[in-house]
Amino acid sequence: MFMLFLGFADDVLDLRWSIKICLSFLAILPLLVSYSGPTNIIVPKPFRPLLGLDVELSYFYHLYMAFIAVFCTNSINIYAGINGLESTQSLLIAMAILVHNFLELQGPYRDAHLSSIFFILPFLATTSGLVYFNWYPSKVFVGDSFTYFSGMTLAVVSIMGHFSKTLLLLFLPQLINFVLSLPQLFGIIHCPRHRVPTFNPKTGKLENSKNLTLLNAFLFLFGPTHEETLVIRLSIFQILCCALAFAVRYSHAMTNIFYDSGATKLP
Repeated sequence: MFMLFLGFADDVLDLRWSIKICLSFLAILPLLVSYSGPTNIIVPKPFRPLLGLDVELSYFYHLYMAFIAVFCTNSINIYAGINGLESTQSLLIAMAILVHNFLELQGPYRDAHLSSIFFILPFLATTSGLVYFNWYPSKVFVGDSFTYFSGMTLAVVSIMGHFSKTLLLLFLPQLINFVLSLPQLFGIIHCPRHRVPTFNPKTGKLENSKNLTLLNAFLFLFGPTHEETLVIRLSIFQILCCALAFAVRYSHAMTNIFYDSGATKLP
């Protein structure tokens, strides 16, 4: 609810980035205070001679979770700008989280994954309806209210389910968009208020506006296209990235490179 209010305030007041990031940290504090799960990590094989089998991070793990929440919240907020993209990416990631939770119900954190399922199901149901009305041509516009709310929801269910690192794999498109955006976010290159593609009224297509985003990268690689087509392509890319995340997460060959056979998998 705090992030929903923050998104509404940003829509109305156009808050500065520094204020939004600070308030995002405040929003996650109740979860961090009540968190009672493990705070140690299993060390990958190449680093075990230096660090041992596992490392207890204690409060540093809480700091890591706070940064995860802030990243998820803001990465969805900046990966937006065309009809249906914000709601669709949130829906696809939520579906992947639900599948991951069901696959892990026989594991050591069954109760944690059940709690995650109970929270993600209502989000899935409501977001499905939102996608219907937010899809091109949009009848409902989500604004920052939904992007902040959805990002925090996805972060919270992953922390509750103890799979925050797996969540980062599911957020690969958002991570790519964030990395592409860094020069503009840090002011190295001019950053306008809105970095959306340019609409050409003569062709009815979106064109690369030369802002550093994944949307413009797709337009640069594949050429100008209609808005709905761009959303479909980005959604397919999100699905492929989620499939890649599952392949990495559940591939024995990949896991055995970094961890012992039979050891706890990537949480």
